[in-house]
Formats: sequence, structure tokens, C-alpha cells
Amino acid sequence: MQWKKRGDMDSKMMKGTSFWLGVDILRSAIRLVVMVVFLGYLMVWIMMPTNMFWLHWLPDIHAKTDSKFFGQQGANLLIYTFPILLVAILGCVYLHLGKECVDHDRAENSRWALWKRPVLVKGPLGIVSWIELSFLSMFFILLVWSISSSLHGMFANITHQSAAKIGVKVWEAKLESAGLMLSLVGNICLAFLFFPVTRGSSVLRLIGLTSESSIKYHIWLGHIVMTLFTAHGLCYIIFWAATNQSSEMLKWDKIGVSNVAGELGLLSGLAMWATSFPRIRRKIFELFFYTHHLYICFIVLFVLHVGISYSCIMLPGFYLFLIDRYLRFIQSQQKVRLIAARLLPCEAVEMNFSKAPGLNYAPTSTLFVNVPSISKLQWHPFTITSNSNTDPEKVSVIIKSEGSWSSTLYQKLSTMSPKEHLQVSIEGPYGPTSTNFLRHDVLVMVSGGSGMTPFISIIRELIFRANRISSKSQRVLLICAFKKSLDVTMLDLILPLSGTTSDISPLQLQIEVYITRETEPTRDNQKLLRTIQFNFKPSASDVPVSAILGSNSWLWLGAIISSSFVLFLLIISILTRYQIQPIDHNTNMIYSSSARSTLNMLFICLSIAMTATAAFLWNKDQAAKELKQIQNMDAPTPTRSPGSWFHNADGELESFPHQSFVEATKVHYGERPNLKKIITECEGSSIGVLVSGPRKMRQEVAAICSSDLVENLHFENISFNW
Repeated sequence: MQWKKRGDMDSKMMKGTSFWLGVDILRSAIRLVVMVVFLGYLMVWIMMPTNMFWLHWLPDIHAKTDSKFFGQQGANLLIYTFPILLVAILGCVYLHLGKECVDHDRAENSRWALWKRPVLVKGPLGIVSWIELSFLSMFFILLVWSISSSLHGMFANITHQSAAKIGVKVWEAKLESAGLMLSLVGNICLAFLFFPVTRGSSVLRLIGLTSESSIKYHIWLGHIVMTLFTAHGLCYIIFWAATNQSSEMLKWDKIGVSNVAGELGLLSGLAMWATSFPRIRRKIFELFFYTHHLYICFIVLFVLHVGISYSCIMLPGFYLFLIDRYLRFIQSQQKVRLIAARLLPCEAVEMNFSKAPGLNYAPTSTLFVNVPSISKLQWHPFTITSNSNTDPEKVSVIIKSEGSWSSTLYQKLSTMSPKEHLQVSIEGPYGPTSTNFLRHDVLVMVSGGSGMTPFISIIRELIFRANRISSKSQRVLLICAFKKSLDVTMLDLILPLSGTTSDISPLQLQIEVYITRETEPTRDNQKLLRTIQFNFKPSASDVPVSAILGSNSWLWLGAIISSSFVLFLLIISILTRYQIQPIDHNTNMIYSSSARSTLNMLFICLSIAMTATAAFLWNKDQAAKELKQIQNMDAPTPTRSPGSWFHNADGELESFPHQSFVEATKVHYGERPNLKKIITECEGSSIGVLVSGPRKMRQEVAAICSSDLVENLHFENISFNW
């Protein structure tokens, strides 16, 4: 009998091993295909500025692909749009298969550890890793190559004779060519502009980035795009003025380029650009935020300016952004169930939302929060402090009063009664698909102020694993720098208010707290050190926080991308065959370019809306069936917690976990942490260093990790500062 049981167990283990081996092979095949497609796509960009591409390659492609169903637009869709959408779809499948391959992902991440080390610490792009620097270098080389090759090819054909034939001088002809070159290079930057702001992007995840970490590239790409397009517009204005063709500025031709659309698009872009500089963006954020919605006008007018066929170059990034933006819009229309709030004396608030049972997220994930009673348009990102494993019924975020929006929220919650209802909408969660910090035997987490919030979910995850996985637990050092001792009450949120059933002692946790602006403990009234908890009765229309596309969100996203694009191709093929082709005969000289572009934009939006809505409704129906098992929570009266366990206020400590946290905490008054000494003195075969806080602190830690002082440091930056 024992032999039979052992044989059954061995059989199951072999089947499990074979399954994961098959998954690993499939993921390797996807990586190979993605690499081949990427190299082919890169080759197109390299060849595009050359005469070889325009005089030989492109005509041959058009000759083989132009048809009655797609016309000349079909070739551009095939060359520029299809490869990136294919990569995005394959990326969705790859990420779905990798959800359970945690051990494999850790081994894979260890192989890429050197590439993720910081190489540039200070500069306009902030902290840059080797892998980011490699992509930046390729992009910079591509821009330089495109500018030089385009100018060389254009200027080589400009002579006194050729200029005289069209009635202009040589410098005027060169100015016009330079203006055209600037638009071509600007379109390259525009093609990449929307990738960093696509929060649920599978493309970013494939290269180890998130939208939050790459938003800085969106900012600088925006600056480059507007610089090039502004110079492009000025070149043509000067050219028209010098050649007595000022009337060209008022032309909206039926066929070809529309000058008026380009000028209006440039004006909308300039309005966004003027309000996006740091001094304006940070001081008058509302102006920047509202003005930035002009991107819709900018893109629509850009397409009307150059035509839909040429717009296929920038279409992939914007197409993926549209899908992501529409899914966010659907999710934002739901009001989530706020069940409790904890107010801290340091003017921070912990908001607890009901969570759908199928929602899982990784530590350091983010949630975008909107409170319509404060502002219907403002969305603010906050790190999720709860954990999927230790907090199965709620999602929590901590919001520190550091601006007008957050201060208003704190005041509103502090004056509310449990019978009142606060409407809240969310987008997300968004975040990393893997838990890289688990592969280190020593973890150093450095925080400044409210920057400690991302580490709360990490500590809860480590506590959960330390109590359930029979392996050597990690050593964890949490370094917190606060301005005032009152801010230390944020440490109360590391554990839930009522304590936890998990034992924290196996974690080997050490907390070093530094109070930088006080030299000794304050003797404030005990009431100031108390937290207040309110439990709210939610509205019947409120829903728990859930993933917009359910537990298999990556597969659903891939299905939306592929099905919407196929639907779009089907619609425009019918339009071209039975509406445009009988009139235009595939010449692009009869049917209105603006009408064609408008119809294409309309059908893109329609295709995305239809497929994304269908996917959302299906997943909503499945989630509703699961929610039938969940009962609405009652609304108890507001309660006051005991004094802060850190300050060891009067009264008994609630539980053993709190005692362990007090024992693990050491406070230093009137000094700043010597990060170089602390980090370099850590011993371990693999030391993970995570930092979240002010820019100078993040740069200091990055400089330590990029130096040769210690070889086994693995740096990770967590920041929303942009």
C-alpha cells in the first residue's frame, strides 16, 4: 500500500514537472519570436530614412500588398502597426503563463541582475539602469541616423537648376526639406510617446518596466516631439513667407496634407507643452492636468494633417493606449465599497476598500484614487499597503496630507460620521508581475517620510511566507527617516489594527527609525498619539475592488487587442472595397483624405469599445456570481484604538506581534542615517536594496549600489516623483 501511494505521488510530481517544463519551453519560444519581430521592426526604422527604402523597398511592398480591400494603407498597417500589436499579444500570453512560474522568474531575474543595476544616478532622466541606458542609446542613435541620412538624401538632390525649376532659391528649397525632415523624425518620437503612459502595457512588462517607472521617458519624448514639430512648423512658415505663399497657411486640401489641421494641432500641442514644465506642473497641477486632455485634439488633428496611411507609423502605441484608457474609463465609472478608514495624528489616513475574492496583486502595486466630491477629474496614485495573502477581504492605501487634494480628503474623513457615505472610484491595481525581492537573503528597505508605504505590503508578504514556507527566512532591515516623531505613528500601519495571526519572529526584522528635526522624544498629550478608526456602511450600488478583466486579465487583454484589430481590419476592408475603391480606384487622388482619416479613427474607437465592453461585461457577470457569497458588512460605531504601540502609551499592548515590533525598533533622534555605512556593512550572498523617498535619498542609495564597494547589491527604485 505504501509503495502504491509513493508511486502515485511520484506520478503526480512527474506530471507537474512535465507541465512546467512545457510552459517554460512555450515562454522561451515566445521570447524568441518577440526578439525576431523586434529586430525586424528595428530594421524598418533604420532603413526608413534612406532612398533604398523609399525608392525600392516600399514600392515593392505596395506592389505586393495593395488590394481593393485595403488600398495603399494595407502596406503601412503591415509594416508599422502589425508587428507591435503582435508583440503586445504575445507579451500578454507570456505574462499569463508566468503568473505561476515564480521560481523560474526569480532565476531569470537573477541573470538580468547586472543589467538592472543603476549606471546613471543624477541627470535629467534621474536614475537609469543599464538596460534602460541600452534602449536609450539605441533610440538616440536612431534619431541621429534618421536626421543625418534624411538630410543627406534630400540635400543631394537640391541644385541651382532643380531649385530654379520650381521658382525658389537653393536655401529656400533646403529649408523646405529640413522642415520635412523634422516632421519625419518627430513622428519617430511620437510613435514611442504613448507606451510609457499605458498603465496596463504588456510591452513595458516584457522589458521589466512599469508605467510608473517609465513616465519620465514620456515627459522627455514629449519635449522632443514638440521641439521637432515646432521647428517643423516654423520652417514652413518662413518658407511660405519667403516665397510669397502665405495663403498656404489657410489651405485644407481635399487630397494630401492639410495645413490648417497641422497648425491647429501644433497650437494644441504648444498649450500642453507650456503647462508641462516642472515649475508649472508642480505648482499649478490642475492647470497642467486639464490642459493635457488636449492630447485628443492633438492626435485627431495630426491624423487629419498627414492622413491615416502615414499615421500608421505612430498608430501601435496610441492603439494600445486607447485600449488601456477605455478599460480605465469603464472601471472608473464604478463606485467602490469603502468599509473603513483609519486617521493618524500625523495627518495620514488609511482607506480600506472591500476586495473581490478573485483579485490578486503583487506587493508595491499601485491604485489610482478619485473622490468625486473633491474633484471629478483628479486621479492620484497611491501604493497599496495591504497584501493579497494576509488581507483577503480588503485593499488598503495610505494617503499623507501633503497637498490640497489629500488635505481636503483628510479633513472630510475626520468630520464624517459612520452613517455618511463617501463615493470613491479607483483604477487598478497596477504594478509588478513578479516579486523580485523574494530572491534575496538580505533585504534593505530605505524610506523617507511617506515613502515607507510601499514597504508595508512587502513586510506583510514576508511575514506570510515566513510562517508558511519551510525555508530559511530573510533578514530584513527597514530604515525610516521622518522629520518629526509624530510621523512615526505611520509604523502603526505595518500590522492591521487588530493584530495578525502570523508570528513575525521568523522574519528577523529590524527597524531603524531616524527623527531628523527633533533631538528628543516629544511629550505631547496622549490623545495626539491615538489613531481613530471609522467603519462605514457602503451604498448598495458600491462594488468591491476587482481587476477590470478578472483573474485572467492578461489573456483577456490579448484577446481584446487581437479581436479589436481584426474587427477594425474587417470594417475598413468593407469600407474600402465598396465605398472608397469605386470612387478612388486606389489612386489616393479622388476620395477625400480627411473623410478617409475620420472614418478610420471612428472605426478604431468603435472596434475597441465593442470588444473591450464585451470582455468587461463577461467578467462582470462572472464576478457577480462570486459576490453572491459575500455578505454586506454591518456598520459598527466608531472606535478608538489604543495609543501607538511604538510610543508605548499607557495601556497594555494588544498582541504578541506588536510586542515583537517594539522590540525590533530602534529610534535615533537628531540625526540622519549613514546609508553608505549601513548598506556596505550588510552581509549576505544577495542583498536587495529598495528605496522610496525624496530624490536626494534615492540618488544617494543608487550611487552606493552602482559603486564597486559591494558587488552583491541589487538596487530597485520606487518613486512617483515626476
